[in-house]
Amino acid sequence: QVQLVESGGGLVQAGGSLRLSCAASGRSFSNYAMGWFRQAPGKEREFVASISRSGISTYYSDSVKGRFTITRDNAKNTMWLQMNSLKPEDTAVYTCAASTTGATMGAGWYDYWGQGTQVTVSS
Repeated sequence: QVQLVESGGGLVQAGGSLRLSCAASGRSFSNYAMGWFRQAPGKEREFVASISRSGISTYYSDSVKGRFTITRDNAKNTMWLQMNSLKPEDTAVYTCAASTTGATMGAGWYDYWGQGTQVTVSS
């Protein structure tokens, strides 16, 4: 019903910045709350940030709060994750997801997922 494609990942030094994009196609992007999740090798997938359908409400994990910013533009069917002051522990595959439930922190509440994009932060 909705397809998600991430881009913008890459290699960056600690303290640097990256902006990830998530482009959506299909039915009514504005019907979905959106979220970013990440998974590092050997670790469980974890919540990073989420944003409500309107873009007014945002939520962040404690580990990224103050450093990352999630935004969306429903007219462009696009959602972004601006990542500043990156740390080596931010290294992971980042995946965007869409939820018909809301901007929850739980991965199980998201219905559609992108393919993921690798972010590597060197020390």
